[in-house]
Amino acid sequence: MLSRFMKTTGTALAALPAVLLAFLLAACAPEAPKEAETVPPKLTLTPARFEDLPGWQTDTQADALDAFAKSCGKLVVQPADRALGAAGRIADWIAPCEALARVPRGDHGAARAFFETWFLPYAAADNDKPEGLFTGYYEAELRGSALAGGRYSVPLYRKPDDLVMVDLGEFRDAMRGERIAGRVVDGRLRPYEDRAKIEDGALRGRGLEMVWVDDPVDAFFLHIQGSGRVVMEDGSVVRVGYDGQNGHPYVAIGRELIARGALTRETVSMQSIRDWLDAHPAEAADLMNRNPSFVFFRPLTGEGPVGAQGVALTPGRSLAVDRSFVPYGVPVWLDAQDPLDAAARVRRLMVAQDTGGAIRGVVRGDVFWGHGPEAELRAGKMRSPGRYHLLIPRAVAPVG
Repeated sequence: MLSRFMKTTGTALAALPAVLLAFLLAACAPEAPKEAETVPPKLTLTPARFEDLPGWQTDTQADALDAFAKSCGKLVVQPADRALGAAGRIADWIAPCEALARVPRGDHGAARAFFETWFLPYAAADNDKPEGLFTGYYEAELRGSALAGGRYSVPLYRKPDDLVMVDLGEFRDAMRGERIAGRVVDGRLRPYEDRAKIEDGALRGRGLEMVWVDDPVDAFFLHIQGSGRVVMEDGSVVRVGYDGQNGHPYVAIGRELIARGALTRETVSMQSIRDWLDAHPAEAADLMNRNPSFVFFRPLTGEGPVGAQGVALTPGRSLAVDRSFVPYGVPVWLDAQDPLDAAARVRRLMVAQDTGGAIRGVVRGDVFWGHGPEAELRAGKMRSPGRYHLLIPRAVAPVG
């Protein structure tokens, strides 16, 4: 899957007194062009109709119903007056979530009617830009052992007990969705070790190793995906999921490979990056360390990997979003280029249930494709332009 870089000198001028030099430069130089103003990102919502959603009548919305039900379970237990940005308040979601229980499962017509009855679609844009980037992620599969030894030399770490993760939105509304992490030293929050230091042994000897895997590249991509299945030597499967991050920004190593000329924007994908790492083992560790972000894991039980909303993700129906703009639990109608066929579209109802370090922007999403070879292929290839509509309860009048 998968998401975050002339000076001229003149000896003649240098010999002039500083004041005179400044005067001459100011008097003779042409007026500098004004820099274009940077427009801050802003979610704008434009009312639409369900007939405006390409593919709405042919999607199998019942496949998204259980995903939405999981989100409802998280929404309805929150204070009714809690604000959800453009999606209203928790109170606005209680009636739709209660009505969900009366919708027969597996009936796509009934599911479609449910969403049309309780929601209205709004075209989302970043100011006046409706198109954005959509990527994919999946549940990775690795080979592992409970003990280090032989080929099993790469640890997956549990979250250290001195790691402090801070949700800045709890302190400032303007920072909603922003997080930082570190450790407290002498009463102040300091940066935690980056990937290079951790890989060099900064956490060794603290008993944090949860499982050992046999491939550092597999482990690196697991950090990007956030969850995975580790097939143990005896054939059993240990599922692991995201449990924290060291607070350093995510850096996409694909950009570094493009800058080196090793890949192009057209050829970069998870598969091409992996091929390069496998083909250049002497340089692989240094390249991976260019991404200072490091993820910690916990064992998972239950039906699937758990997203940031705290619910099990549904393959093809769960979407990771930038929580600064899109609240968890909101149904999203996605219309994006198919990662395996540029002439086809991915048009389906999804639910915002996760986020990620590289998922930043108003019109930005990461599709969870599940696990297995096809999921890995779709996730690795997906860098699709697309748009989406947010489905907002009819009781809400979003401010766009």
